[in-house]
Amino acid sequence: MLSIIVLNCNKAGYSEMLLNSLLATTGVPLEFILVDNGSQDRTGAMLAEFEPRARAAGFGCRILSFPENIGAIRGRNEAMAIARGEWFAFVDNDVAVRDRDWADRLIARLQAEPDLGIVSPKILFPWEPYDIEFCGCEVTTSGRIVYRGRGDGRDDPRYAEACDCPCLISACIVFPRRLYDEFGGLDEVFSPVQYEDLDFCYRVRQAGWRCAVAPEVEMYHWEHTTTSGTGSINFSLVTLRNGRTFVKRWQEMLTADATQPDEAAKWREIAKYGLEDVPLPPFRR
Repeated sequence: MLSIIVLNCNKAGYSEMLLNSLLATTGVPLEFILVDNGSQDRTGAMLAEFEPRARAAGFGCRILSFPENIGAIRGRNEAMAIARGEWFAFVDNDVAVRDRDWADRLIARLQAEPDLGIVSPKILFPWEPYDIEFCGCEVTTSGRIVYRGRGDGRDDPRYAEACDCPCLISACIVFPRRLYDEFGGLDEVFSPVQYEDLDFCYRVRQAGWRCAVAPEVEMYHWEHTTTSGTGSINFSLVTLRNGRTFVKRWQEMLTADATQPDEAAKWREIAKYGLEDVPLPPFRR
């Protein structure tokens, strides 16, 4: 069974879109663990309505509701503590399914490669022509993180082959529960959010596991929606603080991983569209 952990803090429209698309998942049995981090909109009611729909489709579903926003890291840790699956997935609430067999394919990669710890699909922008948002991470000489393929064409041959990466973002990743059993979840030193997913990848790699992208699997992502507009978090300050902690902790490995000049870390801005502006993108298969 795959335990899919989804964080929710307002933005009910995105969460509803994601959950409806996840119901189309084929293959492996699913368990939804839905964390409501103090939502003030209709998220709570929407999740309560989704639970019986998930069970009617043959999937497990549990809701963790908190009166206030406890942060992405603690929220995911609380969810993992009650998860029952052999496999765990983090899926942001601004993601949508493109391949209905995404879970089977990612788990198959993990099963086929015993030293593979964490796997990500290729992540696409959810509007035509569905260019690449993320196909793994690379590292610059100063330890900055670069998104491979950002803004390039979905079928670009440079991003068509499976590849190992220094780290992955948690918009959509799958990993075996034994990593949680071994490492105890995400490090809350990075609370409430930012760099905890990269740190988790480096902890896993330090113990001898690999991180990789499976580009034959594709998902959509609206990007920066899950945590945006959270007034209680100063994201500029948190990002700076956690980035320094991350680089200091992993300086030696980051130096060994460095393949890109610092110039490559300049963020390539992509025009963004809200959920109300773009129809739910199509399934591929």
